[in-house]
Amino acid sequence: MGLRGADPAAPSLPGFFGRQSRYVRMDEVAAPPEHEEEGVRAGRRRSSTRYVFACSVFASLNSVLLGYDVGVMSGCILFIQRDLRITEVQQEVLVGCLSFVSLLGSLAGGRTADALGRKRTIGLAAAVFQAGALVMTLAPSFRVLMAGRLLAGIGIGFGVMIAPVYIAEISPAASRGSFTSFPEIFINLGILLGYISNYVFSGLPDHLGWRVMLALGIVPSVSIVFALLVIPESPRWLVVQNRAGEAREVLLRVTVSEEEADERLAEIEAAAASAASSGETVWRELTRPSPTIRRMLVTGLGIQCFQQITGIDALVYYSPTIFRDAGVTTESQLLLATVAVGFFKTAFIALAIVLIDRVGRKPLLYVSTVGMTACLAVLAATLWLLAHGAVPKTLGVAVAVLAVCGDVAFFSVRIGPVCWVTSSEIFPLRLRSQAAALGAAVNRVTSGTVAMSFLSVSRAMSVAGAFSAFAAISALSVVFVHRFVPETKGKTLEEIELLFGGEVVSPGEVELGDSEQLVRKG
Repeated sequence: MGLRGADPAAPSLPGFFGRQSRYVRMDEVAAPPEHEEEGVRAGRRRSSTRYVFACSVFASLNSVLLGYDVGVMSGCILFIQRDLRITEVQQEVLVGCLSFVSLLGSLAGGRTADALGRKRTIGLAAAVFQAGALVMTLAPSFRVLMAGRLLAGIGIGFGVMIAPVYIAEISPAASRGSFTSFPEIFINLGILLGYISNYVFSGLPDHLGWRVMLALGIVPSVSIVFALLVIPESPRWLVVQNRAGEAREVLLRVTVSEEEADERLAEIEAAAASAASSGETVWRELTRPSPTIRRMLVTGLGIQCFQQITGIDALVYYSPTIFRDAGVTTESQLLLATVAVGFFKTAFIALAIVLIDRVGRKPLLYVSTVGMTACLAVLAATLWLLAHGAVPKTLGVAVAVLAVCGDVAFFSVRIGPVCWVTSSEIFPLRLRSQAAALGAAVNRVTSGTVAMSFLSVSRAMSVAGAFSAFAAISALSVVFVHRFVPETKGKTLEEIELLFGGEVVSPGEVELGDSEQLVRKG
């Protein structure tokens, strides 16, 4: 014990014969040093970030299935055409039907996620896809192949809808954009793996090669069994199910402190209480929206539509056909060129994930849409010049390949991941899963329309003409981004709801044009 009136800053007196006294001042042990508290918080932050990262990776595994199916089918179709002797129309139906069928899974996924939970819906998506992939692998005819593809499409629809919703609901606001982009990077990884599979197994006999390529798509869905043992249920879904204690346990693992966990829990409970007090059903509110919900729908559904209507799936599904039109002749060169496309698409989505929560959604979105417009215009011009013999073939092929790689790179930098981030974060809790399902359905319908009509449109107005149309649509997407997409970086999901309601959450965080657009009535 120190003497009354002693200098608090004075060091403790040594004990007898110079030994350190075992008695210390009470004010020396009253609280840990400030730097120790900061160290504890930093360690807790790193631990929670690693945990959310792992959950986001596991929840995104279903997205590999969609990407692999899209990528592998671009090469499989060459072998299926020769083995099963299908027509060009059957090719378009086989390629494009996946998107139309997956919208059924997406629409059903919203209600399923609300009833069974986000976690179980992830497992259901994997099981349904696995069954479809097995049927496709063993298909003896075009009809059985179509049946398997339809089943796989439903599973993909479940998976593509639920992953962004789940990740958005467990992620902290500061890193939600990066984590919610994970499904997109896994889609691109799946596309790249599909392209590599095409190239590696292209030497097998026609009747065997495409079956091996499709069978490999079952592997990611098997790994999801392990993922379900690791990831927790969404805390927001748990609150809606009156399981607030379990929700708090999850929040303690994904936040830095108990205070932050309790604060987030209170926000979620308030949002859930508001949803419970509403007399309207979810679909009635979506089909007869208030001005606030209407603005959310315009943003969420519009960005989903523009993601696909600019022709990205035409490039991914039919890249061998496009390169053949540009002058690439051998099958191995065609498949190798598609691998390069997949590499660019995957590499640049990784860059987007690094930048999305640092730079913000909207600046990168401008870069993406403007860059895509330029690349599509260059591709269309190059293909037209090659068709008329106005440029050397070698130069034209090189420019066409670079334009395709540039387009997928700009797509991956922003508009690829942003549509899923936006759809999963802008809607209130009571509408989130159903509205995200509706957005995924719009995405899949647009994708299917492009995929099923590209060959016919190209025959009617040439491949160059088709990409000229895509370039014009891409230019419109720049205008859409400017007028309707706000900046949501760093805001909680509950704060974003207030933003669309016309309230600026933090001065300086919302661009003036955004707030003016969002608060305008009628």
